[in-house]
Amino acid sequence: MTEWIDRWVADHAADLSSWRRHIHAHPELARHEYATTEFVATRLIAAGLAPEILPGGTGLTCDIGPDGPRVALRADMDALPLQEATGAPYASTVTGVSHACGHDAHTTILLGAGLALAQAPDLPVGVRLIFQPAEEVMPGGALDAVAAGALKDVSRIFALHCDPRLEAGRVGVRLGAITSAADTVELILDSPGGHTSRPHLTTDLVYALGTVITGLPGMLSRRIDPRTSTVMVWGAVTAGQAPNAIPQSGRLVGTVRTGDHDTWALLEPMVHEIVDGLLAPTGVRYQLNYRRGVPPVVNDEDSTRMFESAIAMLGPDARSDTPQSGGGEDFSWYLEEVPGAMARLGVWSGVGPQLDIHQPTFDLDERALGVGVRVMANLPLAAAGVL
Repeated sequence: MTEWIDRWVADHAADLSSWRRHIHAHPELARHEYATTEFVATRLIAAGLAPEILPGGTGLTCDIGPDGPRVALRADMDALPLQEATGAPYASTVTGVSHACGHDAHTTILLGAGLALAQAPDLPVGVRLIFQPAEEVMPGGALDAVAAGALKDVSRIFALHCDPRLEAGRVGVRLGAITSAADTVELILDSPGGHTSRPHLTTDLVYALGTVITGLPGMLSRRIDPRTSTVMVWGAVTAGQAPNAIPQSGRLVGTVRTGDHDTWALLEPMVHEIVDGLLAPTGVRYQLNYRRGVPPVVNDEDSTRMFESAIAMLGPDARSDTPQSGGGEDFSWYLEEVPGAMARLGVWSGVGPQLDIHQPTFDLDERALGVGVRVMANLPLAAAGVL
């Protein structure tokens, strides 16, 4: 039933590796993916397709197959501001920028799936490829793509994300939340300052900081159901320099994450309420900046079953369970508009350490590229009930 997909992958394995290595060696940061966009568009046009560049000049969409409701397949294109340390012959040629999250593979896989689908004997459903810029920043490029009409006439959307803890050849699926909402909390405190021998004559800013550092995560853990996987962690704290002087200013920055969509809606007002209560007795002036990031990616039941059908065509051992991640992913914005699902693509070679994404030494087993193409190309067939 999908022999033509398997043949395409077998015939173009060298191309997939070459494309991925080219993109890897020439990474581009969020909303600057001009060369990557041109690279993809050129190959789609050569196949007789008509890609449309998104209004910002980076990222594109491309329709394949019959008109009518379409199944969308999405890949992200941007790199990270991180110096690569793999030593690979195809390592980044751009100082301080690298594809340490696998978006080079995501782009390559969707390009391959699109070219394979363009040669399909008779597609039962229309397909839209979405090559999205700026996933690694907030607000992310998914919002730009949605605003540009990328989901017009789309009935369902799917995506893959590299997983270095899963062996190449396997794909992890999960019903329900697979990533978490990720918000940022910034607290700026202000005090007249003073001598540490006379804290009663001023407001003790450092004490106030400490109260919030321990109190806010603790109170959230008592106010929210622990089954929602909600966690508050501080990432930075700054205040003062001298041991005998109460500082006049201080700053806290951290993240709040949850795997539950309903809880995500409650977090901002709850954080404000708790901080108000913690700081009121201290007398310290403050400004709380709560920045909502992305909602959790929540895979709906039908889309998850379609993913399972697409994976099953690879063989009985290809499917794997996968845990919920505490990380955020702006694919979730598409799921605010249409149902869909994300799965995890195994990229570990099976030998040596399982290097995490967002590390300067991250690389992947390129056997995963063909696996990803086969799954993505199978998905429209699964969505149409052909598989």
